[in-house]
Amino acid sequence: MSIFEVKVPVLAESVAEATLLTWYFQPGDAIKENDKLVEIETDKVVLEVVTPHTGVLKEILKPGGENVFSGEVIGYIDTSGAPLTTPPPHLESATTTSPPVIPVKTSPAVRKIAAEQGIEPWAVPHQGDRVTKADLLRQSPQPWSIQEKPSSPIIAEPTRTSPALRGTTADTLGRPEERVPMTRLRKRVAERLLAAQHHHAILTTFNEINMQAVMDLRQKHREAFEKKHNVKLGFMSFFTKAVVMALQRFPIINASTEGDDIIYHGYYDIGIAVNSSRGLVVPILRDVDILSFAEIEKNIANFAQRARDAQLSIEELNGGTFSITNGGVFGSMLSTPILNPPQSAILGMHNIVERPIAENGQVVIRPIMYVALSYDHRLIDGRDAIQFLMAIKNAIEDPARLLLDI
Repeated sequence: MSIFEVKVPVLAESVAEATLLTWYFQPGDAIKENDKLVEIETDKVVLEVVTPHTGVLKEILKPGGENVFSGEVIGYIDTSGAPLTTPPPHLESATTTSPPVIPVKTSPAVRKIAAEQGIEPWAVPHQGDRVTKADLLRQSPQPWSIQEKPSSPIIAEPTRTSPALRGTTADTLGRPEERVPMTRLRKRVAERLLAAQHHHAILTTFNEINMQAVMDLRQKHREAFEKKHNVKLGFMSFFTKAVVMALQRFPIINASTEGDDIIYHGYYDIGIAVNSSRGLVVPILRDVDILSFAEIEKNIANFAQRARDAQLSIEELNGGTFSITNGGVFGSMLSTPILNPPQSAILGMHNIVERPIAENGQVVIRPIMYVALSYDHRLIDGRDAIQFLMAIKNAIEDPARLLLDI
């Protein structure tokens, strides 16, 4: 018999531990090489552990919902090729009495609820190949009715923070509520946002950009651009190029602090905020100053797709010297973005709306975008921040500046 250890992948130095989400096989199941075996959630990404060998899953040491550490052994695979005929004693009752596992698709939220309630998702009645939250809640115990409420809620009602209330519960009027634990990503985001506000003097400056010129340029060349480069020409490449040009003129915006030292970065790694099924993530576009418009667009599209598929690596989310976030895709008119430490500044883009403006003494209608630059006022003076944002505005309103570097 040849036994292979299933281990947690090596995590980044900044990630202390992770959480097991879902095992896709049970002890005794035959597995093939490159089958997805288990999902592991870190503070930043969901990692998929695939089996490098064909064999039989012999034992699971850590069930879903458990915390694990880098390199920890979480299971064993029998690679001899012979299926288990007699399960180990501690697995005998589970393997002999449980019905066969039917692979189903689930979301992280569904897996979390199922783990809390001790329910296997595949065993929940459902339609198609996906188990939804609604399917799971239908299997949950019925909420308390008003008649079942204790007469003295102050004594009998558990506290709001009680883990016993996780899952489907009811308020004092019997109306249903759902309580689920935060994902690691959401907890990490919360910690970083609070830390950014506590440890940085965040100030935001605003401006408006007339998008007419860049929209005309994009409309004129978008078909040829897409035909040649096989990627759409969006606004993000223009803004990313404009940001790099402005960072080169104002290197303090590209700097960060470490103790009492200022670190000036001689490279331009731009974080691009993209939406994922687990929330907002910020993968890093490296060495943007040497990338073409097409390369920028392809990389951003790739990030967005892999964020939706939970396939971003930890390395792709670490570092960065400046960030761009675009709330305009969701309809945001104006916002004050929060820093992404250790970076010292972040640009917020918003939706484009036709507005009346004065142009050459005449009132005309133009597509206008409001932009916001949040920065660490401990390091960056208001003058530099305002001039930096003006440089971006000038570059977008006159895109020829990006080519001529003026």
